[in-house]
Amino acid sequence: MKDKEQEKIVLRKFIHVYCQKKHSPPKGQMCESCAELLEYALLRLEKCPFDPKPKCKDCKVHCYKDDYRQRIREVMKFSGIYFVKRGRLDWLFKYFLR
Repeated sequence: MKDKEQEKIVLRKFIHVYCQKKHSPPKGQMCESCAELLEYALLRLEKCPFDPKPKCKDCKVHCYKDDYRQRIREVMKFSGIYFVKRGRLDWLFKYFLR
């Protein structure tokens, strides 16, 4: 699987977990704010000019607007801790060790 495709899967999963635990939308859905963040993050990922794509936190070009960057950091931190506590280290490895 290509790196960008794998990163899309991880983004969807992390944002979905964050939304379910923080905003409690109906099961299988996301609130409007998280859906907007996911759409924005996927668009930024698609438009990334680098190949291979670096981790966003290590990139010299910050393509996220400040408010979105802050929100995605919060999502990644919360969901990362969530997966560690539940023994789902495979999701963390997919994100951090690519």
